[in-house]
Amino acid sequence: MSTTQSRPSAATEPEPDGTPQGGGAVKETLEDYTLRFAPRSYRRWTPMVVATTALGGIAYMADFSIGAGIGLSHGTGNALLAIGVAAVLIFVTGFPLAYYGARYNLDLDLITRGAGFGYFGSVLTSVIFASFTFIFFALEGSIMAQGLKLGLHLPLWIGYLVSTFMVIPLVIYGMKALSKLQVWTTPVWLLLMVGPLVYVVAEDPGTVDRFLAYAGTSGDGGINTASVLLGAGVCLSLIAQIGEQIDYLRFMPPRTDKNRRAWWTAVVMAGPGWVVLGALKQAIGVFLAVYILSGVGPAAATEPIQQFRGAFDAMMPSWLVVPLAVVLVVISQIKINVTNAYSGSLAWTNSFTRVTRRYPGRMVFVLVNLGFALALMEADMFSFLNDILSFYSNCAIAWVVTVATDIMVNKYVLKLSPLQPEFRRGMLYAVNPVGVVSFVAASGLSIAMYFHALGDALQPYSPVAAVVIAFVLTPVMALVTRGKYYLRRTDDGVAEPLLDESGNPSASPYTCHVCAQEYERPDVTACVTHEAHVCSLCLSTDRSGEHVLPV
Repeated sequence: MSTTQSRPSAATEPEPDGTPQGGGAVKETLEDYTLRFAPRSYRRWTPMVVATTALGGIAYMADFSIGAGIGLSHGTGNALLAIGVAAVLIFVTGFPLAYYGARYNLDLDLITRGAGFGYFGSVLTSVIFASFTFIFFALEGSIMAQGLKLGLHLPLWIGYLVSTFMVIPLVIYGMKALSKLQVWTTPVWLLLMVGPLVYVVAEDPGTVDRFLAYAGTSGDGGINTASVLLGAGVCLSLIAQIGEQIDYLRFMPPRTDKNRRAWWTAVVMAGPGWVVLGALKQAIGVFLAVYILSGVGPAAATEPIQQFRGAFDAMMPSWLVVPLAVVLVVISQIKINVTNAYSGSLAWTNSFTRVTRRYPGRMVFVLVNLGFALALMEADMFSFLNDILSFYSNCAIAWVVTVATDIMVNKYVLKLSPLQPEFRRGMLYAVNPVGVVSFVAASGLSIAMYFHALGDALQPYSPVAAVVIAFVLTPVMALVTRGKYYLRRTDDGVAEPLLDESGNPSASPYTCHVCAQEYERPDVTACVTHEAHVCSLCLSTDRSGEHVLPV
């Protein structure tokens, strides 16, 4: 599978007059198309390889902890309903985002810019997404540290350091390295995860009855709406996972008549379909927590290393139990945390470059993201996991539902938002009130509800408020503004259409006269000062604005 292409020169410093840093962001071996459209010349993977790579990141162990925490608190019935409600919402909102990422080869930040937020407005959501990646990196790192403590007797603080720094070599080379890692480790991970569960159920069918009958510490075994919604709020913190899926799906090949079925299968399976496996793991987490509860107590029952230690203990010699449990945890942590580090670096880099018009390089923000994650681990975030996720979910829900509604309703029903996503500087307004107002209102009110500002009775409904407000206000704002703030310009000054005859982004090459590199059609505009073309990278770092097209 060839992914080679010509490599541009190393970064260059900007000129005193503010000329863009043309070379700094085009060293794609390290940068992996951080700030822009992923060109066809690079996208040499088949749909199934892209899908397998994307789904490899779903190997994280946090789902087992999340499910266990909800189940132990609210009982199995409420936990399963909460998991199901969250999964349906995540699938519905994730589908349009995954389609746009795969069809137009853009990450979620670039999609968000043209889906109601504007060029600078989407900086808000980039920070939300970057926060998601380091929160879940810290969670997975904590789980791995627990495994290293059990298996190798390493102090937790050393385990935190090991889990943080071991991913750096793997994440440096982006998609090229990650595709190989995820494809080769997925079969081993599946075998270690599913094998013991099947054995436990086959050997003792009564475990299923005990699991279904478990009432929880704060329930009586019955279904309670507040409990379901509180549990769903925790699960919905994972709604931003679609951003990490799209970081892989943007490398999908063009959709053609020949690969149409494989293309759609990959997009659905690795896009919104990730939540099917995620929900199953959460349910398994409830099952394993109930299974080991009497032996380890409620505090340890939420730790995946203890859950799988108990499951392996039922089917293997005692000397093999801990090593296998540790292997499973380590493989899972590596598979997801290379994705967390990778996706987080993309989000931070996008935000920083837009705000400062300087490009320090993606690897700088790999280290920044790891620093935030390590700080959370050392603060023992695992002990108050559900509180963090419940609070965070309000912001994540407001963002994802706003963008999904803009695509589904404002683009296809109201036709006030342009169908084709736009991300280039000069083509977009700095801020689009449609998305920004909807997001701020939905997240602000839902967070107020979460912190009991509107009364104790409404507190469990904060996730519902985030969904409803974002879903209603997004089309209302589009109608009020009449779609005026989506596009600053409708013409980018280049005669050739952005899409080819099949509706895929055109692969026609254009040379940027600023950095002298070659880019494909969707990545360039005409230059205002020359009869030439300028790439989106140089537009992003143009501090003087001399190359940016006027209104």
